[in-house]
Amino acid sequence: MDAVRKVVAGEPILSPSVTRKLIAHMVPEEESRRRTDARQVLARLSEREREVALAAGQGKPNAVIADELHMSVGTIKGYISRILTKAGLDNRVQLALIVHDAGLDGR
Repeated sequence: MDAVRKVVAGEPILSPSVTRKLIAHMVPEEESRRRTDARQVLARLSEREREVALAAGQGKPNAVIADELHMSVGTIKGYISRILTKAGLDNRVQLALIVHDAGLDGR
């Protein structure tokens, strides 16, 4: 009954130390699931598409990616478009988040 009164009054029913432990326990599971999901998205790509996706996900501009992978800028643009479509993404920011979540952003 005391817990119900606390909730009604807007007070926490868990102590701060218990809340911290609960959050610490849940965060690794969430990170692990996000990493697995992101890696599954990248696994749908061809090897060359993954190379382009990782470079784009690291924030590199098309010209730099083209130079590093010995392709034309137009080819890189085509790859980026196909990668976004295959991965079900709308933009490069989402791609960068996938690369980050996969743990492949070089950080």
